[in-house]
Amino acid sequence: MSHDYRKTPEALSRLTANQFRVTQDGATETAFRNEYWDNHEAGIYVDVVSGQPLFSSTDKYDSGTGWPSFTRPLAADAVRTETDKSYGMVRTEALSTGAGSHLGHVFGDGPVAEGGQRYCMNSASLRFVPVAELEAQGYGEYRSLFEATSTEEHAS
Repeated sequence: MSHDYRKTPEALSRLTANQFRVTQDGATETAFRNEYWDNHEAGIYVDVVSGQPLFSSTDKYDSGTGWPSFTRPLAADAVRTETDKSYGMVRTEALSTGAGSHLGHVFGDGPVAEGGQRYCMNSASLRFVPVAELEAQGYGEYRSLFEATSTEEHAS
């Protein structure tokens, strides 16, 4: 099934001021004062602008930074990176491929066993879809990610 995850004027008009600053102007929200840094519920995280699936809670971990951190995107083509030289630093910026939303930054200090990457994202760039709502919100194809996890948990 093909989806159109482009940015539209309608989608931008639905954003809060903070979501707009983060996704469109490249702002960074405050650590430990954002919606998903401490979310432990199972589900996926999608681009707040376009709805493009970006990350899974199965790849989320506590990096101690105060922002939601993931070891990898849901699909290799969901996130693109660019060099960010703002604020006198050189960092790797993460953007959604569909809408070009600024998501956060990628660092090489993630869990080594999981590839060593830390996708440090802004909650304001994401919308969380709980497992129980995947089908209703059009993301049913991702349910299998969580069925394997719950089977493994019950087997232990």
